[in-house]
Amino acid sequence: MSALDATSAGASGTAAIVAGDPFDGRRPTVGDGLLRALGDATVLAAADVRTALTLLRLADADAPADPDGHVALAAALAVRAVRLGHVHADLATAATTVAPDDEEVDVALVAALPWPEPEAWVAAVAAHPLTAVGPDGAADRPLRLIGTCLYLDRYWRHERAITADLLARAGGPPPAVDATALADGLDRLFPSPPPSDPTPDADGIDPDADDQRRAAATAVERRFSVVAGGPGTGKTTTVARILALLHEQAAATGAPPPRVALAAPTGKAAARLTEAVHAEAVDLDTDETIKAALRATTASTLHRLLGWRPGSRSRFRHDAANQLPHNVVIVDESSMVGLSMMAKLLDAVRPTARLVLVGDPRQLASVEAGAVLGDIVVSPLPGSTVLRRVHRFGGSIAIVAQAIEAGDGDAVVDALRNPGADDVNWLEIDDDADPTTAPALTAVRAAVVDTARAVVAAAEVGDAAGALEALRAVQVLCAHRRGPAGAARWRAEIERWLRSTIPGYGAGPWYPGRPLMVTENDYALGVFNGDSGVVIDAGDGVLRAVFERRGEPLVVRPTRLAAIESLYAITIHKAQGSQFGHVVVRLPDPGSPVLTRELLYTAVTRAQHRLTVLGTEAAVRAAVARPVARASGLTAALTPP
Repeated sequence: MSALDATSAGASGTAAIVAGDPFDGRRPTVGDGLLRALGDATVLAAADVRTALTLLRLADADAPADPDGHVALAAALAVRAVRLGHVHADLATAATTVAPDDEEVDVALVAALPWPEPEAWVAAVAAHPLTAVGPDGAADRPLRLIGTCLYLDRYWRHERAITADLLARAGGPPPAVDATALADGLDRLFPSPPPSDPTPDADGIDPDADDQRRAAATAVERRFSVVAGGPGTGKTTTVARILALLHEQAAATGAPPPRVALAAPTGKAAARLTEAVHAEAVDLDTDETIKAALRATTASTLHRLLGWRPGSRSRFRHDAANQLPHNVVIVDESSMVGLSMMAKLLDAVRPTARLVLVGDPRQLASVEAGAVLGDIVVSPLPGSTVLRRVHRFGGSIAIVAQAIEAGDGDAVVDALRNPGADDVNWLEIDDDADPTTAPALTAVRAAVVDTARAVVAAAEVGDAAGALEALRAVQVLCAHRRGPAGAARWRAEIERWLRSTIPGYGAGPWYPGRPLMVTENDYALGVFNGDSGVVIDAGDGVLRAVFERRGEPLVVRPTRLAAIESLYAITIHKAQGSQFGHVVVRLPDPGSPVLTRELLYTAVTRAQHRLTVLGTEAAVRAAVARPVARASGLTAALTPP
């Protein structure tokens, strides 16, 4: 309850919780009663309250009065829900489930405020002309009440559209499949590894060893399927083999080769998917014509695939009236696809096409509302396969990752403190530890400096591949962009380390060995937000920026790069989809709202060989105890009554 005190709100009789800076622009300055109290408690932001009050002003002039502000409160909570990634707000449980943005605010104090009685509250909202009640309610209302859950109508419609589409795809007639060609292809492309369980399931498939085979077979045999799994479980390997199997099916039946669309939410993810499929194609046990077709297949962003229209945030060239021409659509990093984008994607994909969603529902979810992939995987909708066997890392890193996934804080702490773990190191530094002076960081500093020396040595002789390989050796990951434990501060401090230890380091804006991070997509250059690269001496003092690509690195003139920053430390969000030899994770203080189980899991699983965690035990436990649970009705809607 630090930084809190309760003050009288005068005639309203509502206690206003005063927290933080009263001049904070994010705090509501309009509204009264419970609206104002929840604003003071950092539950509601100014935008939530203003949007709700605007909706009420737009209601019919003969709308019933809202003297207690309960309808406005419900509307503000629905707006807040979307802002935080939820799809709806449950009025029946709001008093006990809302979490203040400020961790110093006592949740019990918020719950003790004079919340409306749920039954009467729901009835008041249902009776208001702003609200459509039930799935058959009016189509021209901004709010939609389903039971006790209040939606912004747009998001309810997206959820309903996704539900209807997925159920139709799952329940529709399966595509024609040549069973003999499929069985032969599965045997060639997925040779049986040593079984982890001597007792196969009813299909004759080892549930652990042959998950990839199962996922591929499902993708061929169904119109809709999901390939889910953590880092290093072979998702991309499976995608390449799915494509090969589909090409083989076309050849076996005399059909034209499949028209394939590969897509991902970001340019970086799309580029990585393209590279991975091309690399996998080289060694596939399939016809050379099919290998060539896979090497000619490229991925794009979802916005590009759907035909984004400049100046419009929601309208695309491809929709239900102008669907995509492809009969195979595969979307990687699907956990990052929000509710609205998924609805638009499904709208644009032909009902007869195969749609495959690929991703890890345990990693960071979309920055927009919804957790569609996670909702699908936990639903009974057929077609989902979870890949379990990890090929990228093992040992103590895997133990830490598994404990985080299980939500076992004690197990995570024990695994991090295990003195016998030579691949995991936990430095329990204070939240405000100065990277330049903290004695515990000596080993981290040495690792970063050694990596920089190797990068510079390769860059100075024009060894692009060597410089890029050295760059992947160590990476500092931060939860925040700014602040005491943020990436910006760590970049500045690391640069000071290097300038003080490596002669001539950092001379001028461009120098051999400068690590780069692209911050905006540039399709003309072929670089994407999140791409990492390094400046090298290409000969005779001519500097070039090179970026990692499978095969030959991409070479660009540094002066053509419009949006870059030095790659000394990056956010965990930026690192999603990448791997590094040694990952140093800087945790913020336990009260940080971004510190979640998914964030910690994503950070830990970026490490291939070594993991160092910087932060307090309180921060570790706070992250593990705080899973991202997004309120959604999708799983229930996909579950038969």
